[in-house]
Amino acid sequence: MRKICETLELKEYFFVVIISTYRGKLLLSRHRERTTWEFQGGHIEKKESPLEAAERELYEESGALEYEIKPLCDYMVRDPDTGEGDGGMLFTAEIQRLGNLPESEIGEVRSFDYMPEDLTYPDILPVLFDKWKEISEI
Repeated sequence: MRKICETLELKEYFFVVIISTYRGKLLLSRHRERTTWEFQGGHIEKKESPLEAAERELYEESGALEYEIKPLCDYMVRDPDTGEGDGGMLFTAEIQRLGNLPESEIGEVRSFDYMPEDLTYPDILPVLFDKWKEISEI
């Protein structure tokens, strides 16, 4: 089950996802051990706010040096069988300047005119992308 919530509706956050654009195109990352694409994001570390985690993950997974970032909404993903799951915050970032990709698990960053089909998390990323498109078109 996937649920999109208003920003700050959740009481606890475990993940951040950032849908970023660069020069008017989607910017996605590929983990060096996979062939699939994903938005930048990851776990929130102890004593880190969702915004701090989003800024850290955006840099680590894209090399973004100058950008505007803002929260978009909260999301919750639950296992339909067990009902267990975790919540996160979705951010949007418009990147003005990219630097070199720092040493990390990311092997490549690429711009897209469209949402690629070969996604790392095909059950949640399209849902978050649709929410981003809906809010961005307002």
